[in-house]
Amino acid sequence: MSVLRASLRDDPREDTRARIEQAALELFTGTGFEQVTIEEIAAAAGTSRRTFFRTVGSKADAVWGDFDGHVDRLATLLERSGDDVPVLAAVLGAYVEVNDYSPADLPVLEQRMRLILTEPALQAHSQLRYADVDRVVAGYVARRCGAAPTALVPRLVATATRAAATTAFEAWLSGDAPSLADALQTAFGQLAEGFPGLR
Repeated sequence: MSVLRASLRDDPREDTRARIEQAALELFTGTGFEQVTIEEIAAAAGTSRRTFFRTVGSKADAVWGDFDGHVDRLATLLERSGDDVPVLAAVLGAYVEVNDYSPADLPVLEQRMRLILTEPALQAHSQLRYADVDRVVAGYVARRCGAAPTALVPRLVATATRAAATTAFEAWLSGDAPSLADALQTAFGQLAEGFPGLR
């Protein structure tokens, strides 16, 4: 889901955040998430422990990056899709667009997603992040359907589309899909068509 651009901006704070996140990802990938200390990350990024906490917040946040921005972009894409687009098509289209990464972003994305999907210490944190995505999707579906966000259908669409995205990322990471874009399109196509090959 991520999930998770690490773009550099003109803002020095964003440059610092990107350096910290990249250092963290490399250390986590090479040594292990739980084995790496915040002091080691700060040193590798050429900054201080205090700056780490002020800029990133936690080791888990260093893995997820600007996920709040990712969720906000998903919400914006859904609202801009228009009421003339079928609900499921709008959700799937927004998911694909928000995960349309440039080739230059893919190595960092791969590091992030491998950690997110395989690191046991991140699983509880991941559930909180996934809940943010589900809330946005369920809220959109509820508005379009005239239902409460907690009703069965909005919640089902939210969890099913997130599961499709997660499975697509897993297929991409394992090499079972030629590209992330192909994996996402295939997963969402199967979901939208009700798994036609299984009927």
